[in-house]
Amino acid sequence: MGAPSEDLVAWARDLARGYLDVPQFRDARWRHVQAVGAKAAALAPAFGIDGDILVAAAWLHDIGYSPELARTGFHPLDGARLIARAGQRRIAALVAHHSGAGLEARLRGLGDDMAEFRDEQSPVRDALWACDMTTSPTGQPVTFGARLAEIENRYGRDHSVARAISAASADIRRAIAATGARASNVGSDLGMR
Repeated sequence: MGAPSEDLVAWARDLARGYLDVPQFRDARWRHVQAVGAKAAALAPAFGIDGDILVAAAWLHDIGYSPELARTGFHPLDGARLIARAGQRRIAALVAHHSGAGLEARLRGLGDDMAEFRDEQSPVRDALWACDMTTSPTGQPVTFGARLAEIENRYGRDHSVARAISAASADIRRAIAATGARASNVGSDLGMR
């Protein structure tokens, strides 16, 4: 299960495909993950040696939705634990904390569990958040405002997912703006709005 050092992105993509390219996820979750991975790949040149880390984390950010991995029922944590067992601690931490998940973990009473993964609060982390939060569940580019509205509609405003993303919205918007500036350096806005 460990990632071969020579092709981290291929390992991540194949692992994600193994867990998410299944009938129950093909209409939405898998398309979302593919689009987030593609958006991260387009951004990778702006991140130098961290580009592959970003792309691998993008491919793996929702792997914890797989019923095979669900232990806590909180997909960032469940996915991060699988990735950590593969020896990819940095990617595991990025997955654990993607898109404001630290706030949701506390709302769910999982703050102590999340403490095993450090939130690096870096441009790579911001780019992962931006790629995720500007991609619809079916893989279409969207604004963060549209994505937040979709999440609130799908889960309800009082659900922990909607509450956490709403609470993290200022940080998410900052991450999107910072990533958008980096995206312009590689010749695209990549839908970072």
